[in-house]
Amino acid sequence: MEGKRKGEGKGERKQVHSRKRKAGETGEKANSRIANSQMQEIGMLDTIGPRSLEVIEQDCDVMSACETRPYPLVVDRAKGSVVTDLDGREYIDFVAGIGVLNAGHSNPAVNAAISAQLEKMTHCCSADFFAEPPLKLARKLRELSGYSRVFYCNSGTEAVEAAIKLAIWKTKKQNLIAFYNAFHGRTLGSLSLTASKARQKEHFPGIRTVHTHYAYCYRCPLNLEHPGCGVECVKQIENLIFRKELNPEDTAAVFVEPIQGEGGYIVPPPEFHKELRKICTDNDVLLAADEVQAGCFRTGPFLAMENFGVKPDISCLAKALGAGLPMGAILADATLMDWPPGVHSNTFGGNLLASAGSLAALEFMEKEKIGDQARLLGSHIQQRLRELQDSYPCIGDVRGLGLMIGAEIVKPDKSIDPATRNRIVREGYKQGIMLLGCGESVIRFSPPLVMTEEEADKGLERFEEALKRGVR
Repeated sequence: MEGKRKGEGKGERKQVHSRKRKAGETGEKANSRIANSQMQEIGMLDTIGPRSLEVIEQDCDVMSACETRPYPLVVDRAKGSVVTDLDGREYIDFVAGIGVLNAGHSNPAVNAAISAQLEKMTHCCSADFFAEPPLKLARKLRELSGYSRVFYCNSGTEAVEAAIKLAIWKTKKQNLIAFYNAFHGRTLGSLSLTASKARQKEHFPGIRTVHTHYAYCYRCPLNLEHPGCGVECVKQIENLIFRKELNPEDTAAVFVEPIQGEGGYIVPPPEFHKELRKICTDNDVLLAADEVQAGCFRTGPFLAMENFGVKPDISCLAKALGAGLPMGAILADATLMDWPPGVHSNTFGGNLLASAGSLAALEFMEKEKIGDQARLLGSHIQQRLRELQDSYPCIGDVRGLGLMIGAEIVKPDKSIDPATRNRIVREGYKQGIMLLGCGESVIRFSPPLVMTEEEADKGLERFEEALKRGVR
């Protein structure tokens, strides 16, 4: 028996040694993937702490390569507008989880609501059973938005899919209209509307959608100038699309972002959405607003379309609605959202934890008048960025509403400069700020709405240092 145990011990040691050797090989492969990436370009490998490096190595070995990850940040915890990585380094957050943490990281009111619901139960499938949390949230959404009906789902792309289905079901029409530079999601229906990067759509089928030009006044695709243009870009729906490509009698809806998000934080002139609303009304076509990134007080009012004095037929919400948990919704009036049971449904929509957290976040932001703070801080950040623009000609345009702000990075001839934009973003990481790009050459500033002016100023000082180091 004793000899057998010794033999087993040798075998076990061989197995352990083999596992360690394989793990080492895996780490070498992962390190090779990191070293061969853009992270090596500006010495970014030197910034990775040992615990973070271990996670990155393992992640590279098991995660899909389609994830982007512009710099090697491994998050661990966060509070308010400050994120701490696995090795204890702090970053001022100008990303907010892609516009998700409007109420701030680890908001005490949100955490308390989620914890209280967690003690009771996590899920019941509110599509099949009644429960208080999704009902209370729906009533709050009705109060904030003015819409009378709510449908829950789990994400932005699901909200857009639900809006597509509702529009087609209600109108019995099948064609859609959307805009160039738009991003509405990556599932097949919403992907049909998306037109920001060809890579996102290649090889995938879709619903018939005709795209037209958004009011990108800094780079007008029609080579016109506002206001003399009379927002010809949107008028092309009637002047061109309805005459040459789609009959409005078979066009279900126009989908539009109040402010284009992934397309470059593009803010249209005030009359753009009003003219679009008129065209849709005159031609009996529904207007659906994708508020996924712009909604929930990010631009000041609860819905960004309120800035333009327009009420769409359908509004899509997600991201900040869930305060960090998966949550999406579409809002419409009862005369439109009158589809019968079973036409559309969702297992996890209105999840009890997400509903509790969402309601707490909305109540917190409403009580604290976060929309007003977003407007004030947004104006302050835009002013600071325009001051930097005077010293750094690579900042070609500064635009935004509330805390949805874009700085477009350009070459001396004002053409796009994505390479410099990407270097600035990565240098920002090295300086201790979290930034992300959008569009072809834009850096977005979309921090938690609870960010203080002091934090914003400190972050912008670090951004200026990133500009110095990133511009060549």
